[in-house]
This record gives sequence, structure tokens and C-alpha cells, in this order.
Amino acid sequence: ETIVAFGETTLIVDPNRIVDICRDFKDTRKFNRLSSVTAVDWHPAEPRFEVVYHVHSVELNQRLRLKCRIFGSNPEMDSITGVWRAANWYEREVFDMFGITFRNHPGGERILMPVDWEGHPLRKDYPVHGYKYSYPSE
Repeated sequence: ETIVAFGETTLIVDPNRIVDICRDFKDTRKFNRLSSVTAVDWHPAEPRFEVVYHVHSVELNQRLRLKCRIFGSNPEMDSITGVWRAANWYEREVFDMFGITFRNHPGGERILMPVDWEGHPLRKDYPVHGYKYSYPSE
């Protein structure tokens, strides 16, 4: 699916093909720079999550957005760190904040929250007060 709005192009791609699609855009279409990877939680809708990739062709001065829709029951997809090494920390952040697992990721541990933190704070069903810490009363 292709969406063009406000002069920006977004491709909705199958999450099972993300590595091949990214490799094609990098190797044959000159999109040599990964600008960011993030996610959106559409809870309670399904598919619940969208993983969003922003790629850039410096040579062609073009930008492109790729979106993968993932169901919330077991949110996981392949890592693109084999295509762009810059995806490493972005994918760790998406895991940390949304709980989306990236298969074949070289690390995969939390990057922003403490290692023993419970839950994923940017999920819409995450409690506002958090799961983990309570502050002592004065």
C-alpha cells in the first residue's frame, strides 16, 4: 500500500519482508541513510502496533517512510541491523518503550529504562503511575 500526503510518501509493507525491502531500498534505490525507527500503539485496535522507519537518499534528496503493522498478541519482527547498523539503538528503544521484539538483533536489552523495569511505558495500556516504583510518603 502506498500513501502520499503533504508531499510525503509512506509505504505500508509486510513485516515479514522488511529486511528484503530495506536492503533493496539501500542497495538499488540509493536510500543509504536510516534516519529513525519508532513505533505507534493503536490500542485497542488490531493490528495494535506500527513500526515506522524513516529512510533518506542523500544523493537523490528524497525521504521515504516505511510502516509495518504488527498484532499485539506477540509483537515481533525481524531486525534491520544487518542492513543499517544505525537501527541497533532505535530498535532497542522501540523494544524498551513498546515491547516489540526484533528477531536477530545483536543485543536487544533495554536502553532507556533500568534493566529490572517491568512493562513498556509507551504502551497505551501502561498505567500512568507505572508498575515498578512507589515513592515513600513524606
